[in-house]
Amino acid sequence: MSDTHQPAPAALRIALVCPYSLSRPGGVQGQVTGLARQLGARGHQVTVFAPIDHRSDIPPGLDLVVSGHSIPLPANGSRAPVSVSPRAAVRSVQALRRGAFDVVHVHEPFSPGLPYALLLASGVPPMVATFHRSGGSIFYSVLRPLARQRANRRFAVRCAVSEAARETADHAVGGQYSVLFNGVEIERFRDADPWPTEGPTVLFLGRHEERKGLRILLEAFAILAGIERLAHPRGPSEPDADCPPTLWIAGNGPETEWLQRLHPESPQIHWLGILSEEEKVRRLAAADVLCAPSLGGESFGMVLLEAMAARTLVVASDIDGYRDAVGADAVLVSPGDPAALADALAVALAPTAGAVDPEVSDRRAARLDAGSVRAARWSMARLAEEYESIYRQVAVGEPQ
Repeated sequence: MSDTHQPAPAALRIALVCPYSLSRPGGVQGQVTGLARQLGARGHQVTVFAPIDHRSDIPPGLDLVVSGHSIPLPANGSRAPVSVSPRAAVRSVQALRRGAFDVVHVHEPFSPGLPYALLLASGVPPMVATFHRSGGSIFYSVLRPLARQRANRRFAVRCAVSEAARETADHAVGGQYSVLFNGVEIERFRDADPWPTEGPTVLFLGRHEERKGLRILLEAFAILAGIERLAHPRGPSEPDADCPPTLWIAGNGPETEWLQRLHPESPQIHWLGILSEEEKVRRLAAADVLCAPSLGGESFGMVLLEAMAARTLVVASDIDGYRDAVGADAVLVSPGDPAALADALAVALAPTAGAVDPEVSDRRAARLDAGSVRAARWSMARLAEEYESIYRQVAVGEPQ
């Protein structure tokens, strides 16, 4: 009898390059660290290259090469925490050359710092580029001529996290793209220990800037407080036990102080500041609703899928990036409309556990079930498999 056993594929040495500081929470940072964990679990040797502002911010278990300290630069209506130190970029390129990597995977490859240095460097391994950004960017517009020329030479494969991100990258530098997705570490959110709550709770996670729509949410919450008192949909209270809703506001930004003056800390409004990753996951699992009232410029609703994985109902703006992520499994409202948002939140927070109308409870449970199934389609484990196939094609010429 012939031996048909096939040897396991060889482990790869993979460099993941993140332009944004791991000291600041963000979608790209979460994708890079989550992908590193999943690829490591698949047996590969993974090193992350990223800025860091405090050594204590390094995620546990992560093999990290620090590519500088960050400063906030305006980008896409936000502030990107990137390193602009040429010395740090040169040191990182040298470390990357010494690492004997099979492949280098660069996220947001036209960002300042190490990603752009790699476009100019010689003697580096084959490069895979993933584009996350949706909408215009000063990084694209200022650097477009050189970026287009170098991209054609340097990128073995170009990926985008969504159609919106693909369109943005195509407009800037052209080329062919594999449209993949952002991944969710399903188990981390599904199995989280929920943060304690005392009533129906709405969570906002994001930077406090105009594009993220926090002002709209605060105006909607003020309207909501006047609509009705809401029974907690998950707690042990009796059906007729009323409890006002609570709003958790995480993050900070240029509008924080102004919005805090208009809507100060109170029993119903809690300003939490920047959360650790652990606290973020626990609060996301505890909240009854995650509200994402962004006005635009979102390439993909990563935090929306994280909420679905945690079995938290999503109320979000009806914009392209969010619609692509959640489909029909979230409540979508017109962006910039506080009254419409207040109505949607009132419905989402309507009593369910022990509710007078069992149909309300059934509809909510069905939506949570559908959201959980949808989030699983975007699992980080599946994304790691997709990228592994691309890495092998690029590094050793295997077909995808």
